[in-house]
Amino acid sequence: LYMAMMSAIQSNPVFKATYQRLVAAGKPKKVAIIACIRKMIVILNSMLRNGALWEAPKVVN
Repeated sequence: LYMAMMSAIQSNPVFKATYQRLVAAGKPKKVAIIACIRKMIVILNSMLRNGALWEAPKVVN
């Protein structure tokens, strides 16, 4: 999950914005990465539950 999130932070605007917001708020980088991993798990769980596909505008927080 850590390596997947490292890639997602570089290429996915949703996770990139979340990571940058947390780091700007003073969180340590590893804590921000773990928070993004948790966000990814919550999103993926809800997608499986609803049978939905990834749509970035719907998950922007």
